[in-house]
Amino acid sequence: MADYTALRQTMVDTQLRTNKVTDADVLAAMGDVPRELFVAEDRATLAYIDEDIRIGKSRCMVEPMILARMIQAAEVGPDDVVLDIACGAGYSSAVLGHIARAVVAVESDTDLAGAASARITKLGLDNVVVEMGPINAGWADQAPYDVIMINGACEKMSDAVLSQLAEGGRLCAIVGGAAGTCAATLFVKSGGIVSSRELFDASVPGLPEFELEEGFTF
Repeated sequence: MADYTALRQTMVDTQLRTNKVTDADVLAAMGDVPRELFVAEDRATLAYIDEDIRIGKSRCMVEPMILARMIQAAEVGPDDVVLDIACGAGYSSAVLGHIARAVVAVESDTDLAGAASARITKLGLDNVVVEMGPINAGWADQAPYDVIMINGACEKMSDAVLSQLAEGGRLCAIVGGAAGTCAATLFVKSGGIVSSRELFDASVPGLPEFELEEGFTF
């Protein structure tokens, strides 16, 4: 039987610490959350590989190093309310729940949302709630948010999601198209204006809800 505690520590030591993840809260959270619970039982031993893990048709558990660096870049803190978009199996929401004051996770896939909610409940994370709805609409009922995380690549950013950032809020997502370079990008709202800057190259599966619409060809 696999020693998941040892695998989790190895992930922290060899995938995170060696790749510029220095935030103690991020390291502790990812060292605590049992990633193996968020994949199918017959794939549990693959939970700690340094790759994205596909979940359903258009969702993935983002590679541990990329997720950790995104959370670190967003500077998630104990007073923050976080919106976790395309939460999939719920792993990212569980990690964020160990760091933030409250997490609202949104998922449009009914089966994934139900399973994510059950896992969150099993782990006793009463500061995390999973909602079902269109992910490119965010979750306006609890807005504004101090931090917004998006689990998947976005060809375009949703204005509806950006509008849910609080003043001083941070949004972190992988931005780029299938044919071009993708980069983890940090959006910050200051003085009512949202600016952005690229952080590091990253490639994760795209989210259909954040794809560019095909233009007309004449």
